[in-house]
Amino acid sequence: MVVMPNHPNKPEMGSREVPFSAEIWIDHADFREEANKQYKRLVLGKEVRLRNAYVIKAERVEKDAEGNITTIFCTYDADTLSKDPADGRKVKGVIHWVSAAHALPVEIRLYDRLFSVPNPGAADDFLAVINPESLVIKQGYAEPSLAQAEAGKAYQFEREGYFCLDSRYATATNLVFNRTVGLRDTWAKAGE
Repeated sequence: MVVMPNHPNKPEMGSREVPFSAEIWIDHADFREEANKQYKRLVLGKEVRLRNAYVIKAERVEKDAEGNITTIFCTYDADTLSKDPADGRKVKGVIHWVSAAHALPVEIRLYDRLFSVPNPGAADDFLAVINPESLVIKQGYAEPSLAQAEAGKAYQFEREGYFCLDSRYATATNLVFNRTVGLRDTWAKAGE
């Protein structure tokens, strides 16, 4: 088990134990075979820290017939649990993870603006400006503590935003989380 704070800057919010195992899952965006110096995540032959856990190094990959990476084989430094390497080497980047053996399957609903323009009333046909991605449903995996998630309570999914348990569709065997607040404002990006 790895002890993780419920909030990195608010120790008064307590902590939780999260299972750690030899096989973990990471976000697809957190690995590249090759990357430039600005990329601060896992790269083949380089090290990265697993959030509140160990420093790992990507040694090799396995691919499917289409060339998609299916498995990343890593080594870990057993002396780095929540601390820097003793030899002083610098590890750049921290990624989140979940134990493959303990992960809970979850449905994630990503809501966005209903309309693709700021003023749908100005359009000749408001149906033509409905955002086709106003609801995107994805499947993912979460740490086991979310089995006790409560409706009406906010949960931060790292680098994704804030989510709440769907009080209508979630069941004990089918967890459904709705994004309530994203971390990026798509209107601000469009206006730049």
